[in-house]
Amino acid sequence: MVLIALPTVFATPGDKAQVLVPVPGYVTVALVVMHMVAATAASWFAWPRPVTAVVAALVVASVVAELPRWRWLLTSVR
Repeated sequence: MVLIALPTVFATPGDKAQVLVPVPGYVTVALVVMHMVAATAASWFAWPRPVTAVVAALVVASVVAELPRWRWLLTSVR
């Protein structure tokens, strides 16, 4: 529930169309990182190791894909 609610409420202006509570870019980046850490950690407890390895690989791919957005969020003035 928290993983869905936080990014819905807190967002960086310019990153989303509707922003309820505007926050600086580093908060948005921190929320995304929190999601990734939670997904990786939960997979270790919930699924077999091969599936966990796939989740970890997807998280790494997501980080690589998010880097341009994160750079924009961290360098743009909000």
